[in-house]
Amino acid sequence: MSSSKGGGKGRALRASDFPYRSQLLANLSALILLWESPALQSQILAKSGEALDQQSHQALRHLLACGAMRPTALSEALGTGASHVSKIVGRLEGDGLVHRTADPSDGRASLISLTEAGEEAARGVYALGDRMIGEALAQWSAADIRRYTDLTARFVTDAIASADRQLDRGLLPDGDGDS
Repeated sequence: MSSSKGGGKGRALRASDFPYRSQLLANLSALILLWESPALQSQILAKSGEALDQQSHQALRHLLACGAMRPTALSEALGTGASHVSKIVGRLEGDGLVHRTADPSDGRASLISLTEAGEEAARGVYALGDRMIGEALAQWSAADIRRYTDLTARFVTDAIASADRQLDRGLLPDGDGDS
């Protein structure tokens, strides 16, 4: 990866770059920053012969997972501004992958949804993710993959529940446990 500590060219970030006490959090941070890196994703997509850019892929993933969305909701999901989402949606609309309809709950608002071709393209985005994880785990045994998958599912369930609690009350005081 061409992103490095300090933002220039160089090595990929490693877990040791993050000063968390929790090795798990440091590992997750390195992984998330690597796999969510627009630069990395764009390079992989280009070398894979993909016609759509990384932001379009993200939009398609969210629309397939969440269904029709207002532009403001898509903007929040993508972590970008409304004008940028408008450009992304415009490109996808031009490619026949999404269309806008009036929101039945508020005729002044619009919903963005996938067309049949958009749903097929979105499923292709997920297939690329499957290939990416498949390559990362190619040297793992089936038993290790099952165990890791089970533990990850448990972690995600617990992390979502914890996030819901944190939204209600904030973070608990700092403990001295090292996870």
